Amino acid sequence: MASTLARGRRSRPGQGYAIFLLPGVLLFLAVIVVPLLMNVGISFTRWPGIGTPEWIGLENYDRLLHDANFWASFRNILNIIAAMAVLPTLLGLFLAAVLFDYVGKRIGPRAASALRSGLYLPQVLPVAVTGIVWGWILHPSYGALNAILDRIGLHALARNWLGDPRYALWSVMGVLIWVQLGYPVVMFMSGLQRIDPELYEAADLDGAGWWQRFTRIAVHLIKPEIYVVLVTTTIAALKVFGQIFVLTRGGPGNATLVPSYFAYQNFFEKADPGYGSAISTVLTAIIVVLTYAFLRLQTRDERREGTAR
Repeated sequence: MASTLARGRRSRPGQGYAIFLLPGVLLFLAVIVVPLLMNVGISFTRWPGIGTPEWIGLENYDRLLHDANFWASFRNILNIIAAMAVLPTLLGLFLAAVLFDYVGKRIGPRAASALRSGLYLPQVLPVAVTGIVWGWILHPSYGALNAILDRIGLHALARNWLGDPRYALWSVMGVLIWVQLGYPVVMFMSGLQRIDPELYEAADLDGAGWWQRFTRIAVHLIKPEIYVVLVTTTIAALKVFGQIFVLTRGGPGNATLVPSYFAYQNFFEKADPGYGSAISTVLTAIIVVLTYAFLRLQTRDERREGTAR
């Protein structure tokens, strides 16, 4: 009997540590699960924020389907995804390779680290600070960008960068690329450091150039980092709020309106939490589906490579 109990204890070596997971689980339930369920529940109601919510079923979701502002926000978010996920990933791959292969080896690792830190700096700056500074830079009257264009004789190119619907979204995208670029550079440089140098030496002996080594060896071996960067930056793009709030407030018109700010408008400015909750629920569902698709794609790719080996 005693030996059976001893074997049972040995078969569950991690059971004693389960209690240490309890605070994290409770915090996850309190901060993530409960608010999410409340948000979904409110999305089926008409509620001004006080009193008793009125159950209206799918009326808010039907309203979404016919709301031009809702569809405009999702058209804009496609451009935001390009600015925060696609372009930073492509530029980050190239810059990481340049810093690792050229700067780090010819100038020195300290120079590469300094440049990497400089590119990553916008990530650690408060969103409000970067937004205010860029608002000054892009101001049509006293902004630094228009002043520089005027000084170098290109005054004709000066624009109302954030106040003109033709340029506002592109200006915000430029700011977001600047903010986001350092993250993929740091991730990809860490991935490049784990590649076996002998692979590069063998490629050199076979006459491969830098571009061939980069595309055939480096990009192939840092696929896990590429997947992580694409997933996290896409999620960040879908829920972007701070830069839009500080720079444009979704304007002019709906030129820079995004789903998260549209939900905020309905929650707090229009006192319509039911409709705002419906917008947030749809956005959450899209994020979950895209994350699942990325993870499935990564898992399938890893299995295919494992089978090939």
